[in-house]
Amino acid sequence: MPLIAPSDYRPPAHLWNGHLQTIIPSLFRKVEVPYVRERIETPDDDFLDLDWSLSGGKSSGAEQPLIPNAEVLTILSHGLEGDSRRQYLAGMVRHLTASGFDCLAWHYRSCSGEMNRQARFYHLGETSDLRFVIEYALQKGYRHLNLMGFSAGGNITLKYLGEQGKHIHPVIEKAVVFSVPLHLTSASRRLEAWDSQIYNKRFNRTLKRKVFEKAAIMPGVIHTDGLQKVRTLREFDNLFTSRLHGFRDAEDYYQQSSSLQYLDKIAIPTLIVNAKNDPFLSRECFPEELAQQLPNVWMEFPAQGGHCGFAPADRRKAAYWSEERALRFLKGD
Repeated sequence: MPLIAPSDYRPPAHLWNGHLQTIIPSLFRKVEVPYVRERIETPDDDFLDLDWSLSGGKSSGAEQPLIPNAEVLTILSHGLEGDSRRQYLAGMVRHLTASGFDCLAWHYRSCSGEMNRQARFYHLGETSDLRFVIEYALQKGYRHLNLMGFSAGGNITLKYLGEQGKHIHPVIEKAVVFSVPLHLTSASRRLEAWDSQIYNKRFNRTLKRKVFEKAAIMPGVIHTDGLQKVRTLREFDNLFTSRLHGFRDAEDYYQQSSSLQYLDKIAIPTLIVNAKNDPFLSRECFPEELAQQLPNVWMEFPAQGGHCGFAPADRRKAAYWSEERALRFLKGD
């Protein structure tokens, strides 16, 4: 599909660069969503925590089976080391449920606030858990299902769609993703640039903390040799993520997991939105020529927006531009 250009996104005047557009919403936007949590057991004796939010404010609990409140469900996948309460995801859930969509925000293993059981975590190419969540959600009886992902969750979503190709379940109709590192090798290098060190340090701090926590639970199974010396996300992936999940090294992991190579196999209408000033993304994450060759994928690359930012120009508005943009695409407007 043609590249959508120019984008109609305009940032607020007080957020004049990609870092401010990334950091300020993350730190200061507060969105509260009354989720209902459900835990499902995986085939390998682990668990996934699902946070549901139904349109119309309808809720249920463990003693009351969740009953769909709408015909349409959107399944949302968060970013690296994120969760369902991050402002970019909670804001989207609030906007979609107010518009008649039920929402399911699921957590990757170790991201829900409780350490998972198995000697593994998650990674950006892991699509089997998303597939399991989708199959579980379909049992609820929804007639229409959409997928949405942010950053790492966008990569996972696109890779899943490409893997499914024309065999995707007919109930799954559309997908929208934001701030996606389509090409993981170059995106990891972008995070090593001087102006992105703050993000690299944050990811390393939380990821290493999880490894040490799991190593204390599983001594002799999870090894931490050399972990203290790790300073970048690439070094962490080379030492830990790749080895734990069956890859040769970080480059092998990145090459196999990058969603860019799966885009031409996607068979449902899909929108990719990446801001040109995103401090997480390399130039390879803006494949403008490819965008014009794909039959089912739309790409929109606003000049501004930051990483999972997209705050509205009018500071009085509750909804962010990304939330309105996603809803327009899902509704076909």
